[in-house]
Amino acid sequence: MKKKILPLIYSFFTVIVFAQTKVESSQPLVIGKTDHFFSTILNENRNVNIYLPEGYKEDDNIKYPVIYVLDGSLNEDFIPIIGIVQYNNFSWVNRVPKSIVVGIANVDRRRDFTGPTQFENDKKHSPTGGKSEKFIQFIEKELQPYIDKKYHTNLQKTIIGQSLGGLLATEILFTKPYLFDKYIIVSPSLWWNDGFLLKGNPEILSEKYTHPISIYIGVGKEGLTPGLDHHVMEIDANLLYDKIKQSNSKTIKVYFDYLPNENHATITLPAVFNAFRILYPQCEE
Repeated sequence: MKKKILPLIYSFFTVIVFAQTKVESSQPLVIGKTDHFFSTILNENRNVNIYLPEGYKEDDNIKYPVIYVLDGSLNEDFIPIIGIVQYNNFSWVNRVPKSIVVGIANVDRRRDFTGPTQFENDKKHSPTGGKSEKFIQFIEKELQPYIDKKYHTNLQKTIIGQSLGGLLATEILFTKPYLFDKYIIVSPSLWWNDGFLLKGNPEILSEKYTHPISIYIGVGKEGLTPGLDHHVMEIDANLLYDKIKQSNSKTIKVYFDYLPNENHATITLPAVFNAFRILYPQCEE
């Protein structure tokens, strides 16, 4: 009797295991796409990673805000940030409007995110640095028009930058603030050129400035910077906040967020999550 039952039991479990492991079908998991184009301003090929919100259709008339992500390569901040955007799009969260996310893939971030400097320490840290003005021209004259022409965009634009990316976002805010409506500036490397950006008198401080801008500045417990030894990341971020807070413009709003449990490596995602909570009013369907 046992000899007859054992083969039946073996056959039964073989069928179960086969049923559990057999793959009926599979398909690619697509979260976005990459656009390639040549920049005449930078004289090089550039890639941008694109996330389109759920429900986006080529043939409809719905227009979406655009969130631009510096350090937007696939192995950098693009994928984590679109996860935060998608989460905040869920109907039971409904914090951030459905948005197009544009990750600007890096070629040479130290070249593109820094302006000229007089200090040898900066030049050692970033030997190719100093070309941020040209990169800002690329964003204004080529990238934004390209995105606006190819995708269904509205006038709302956000930029996210951390570290040197935060430095660049601050430079844009101080030199061409109208390029974005929301600035998410995380742990900005304001030590560059001995805090040069903190010493100027940008247009947004003037009472005459009327373009509405909301600014989030986030920083962790990060200590001394890699530049001159008298710069501390938290202090520089506070100085930036204090400077903007003194604006006489009625259309400038600035928020400061200190995250003491985060460091320079871990600050980006918690800060971006907080920034969305602070900068975006509760949406309604």
